[in-house]
Amino acid sequence: MRIRHALAVTAAAAGTLAVVATAPAQAAEYSSALKIKGVQYDAPGRDSNSCSSGNSKAEYLVIKNYSSSTTVNLKGYVVKDATGNKFTFPANHYLEPGDYIKLRGGHGTASDAGNVVYRQNCNFIWNNDKDTIYLYKSSGARADVHSYTKSADDRDGNGYISYHG
Repeated sequence: MRIRHALAVTAAAAGTLAVVATAPAQAAEYSSALKIKGVQYDAPGRDSNSCSSGNSKAEYLVIKNYSSSTTVNLKGYVVKDATGNKFTFPANHYLEPGDYIKLRGGHGTASDAGNVVYRQNCNFIWNNDKDTIYLYKSSGARADVHSYTKSADDRDGNGYISYHG
């Protein structure tokens, strides 16, 4: 009896430790002011990554500053997908509280007034069937992450998924 009781207590304690060990990582992940608001993972039309006539500019990720008081500089922030395709924000781009940016495929000129940054790459980054989107702070800490599948998460079939309101 004592052995079973001791094992049950040890197993219960181990389970508690496992829960405690995972909670801070999840809490830290969402403590960032910047979060992924949504993704247009499937650009409208037939996919073509041709820089001159393709539709990769219509694929975009919306990142929003959810802070009520802190301005965040995107320089050094990294966006990645599940296979390691990535984009690092190369220049200062400040998001005021409540502001957002669309990170688009294709070539173009970044514009604070237009709330847009281009990846300067005409290849698509997000898969049309499923993918995982990672947002990392310039320090390397994870700011946000979301996985999606077309069948489960895009109920209206328009190629856009919202995450944070």
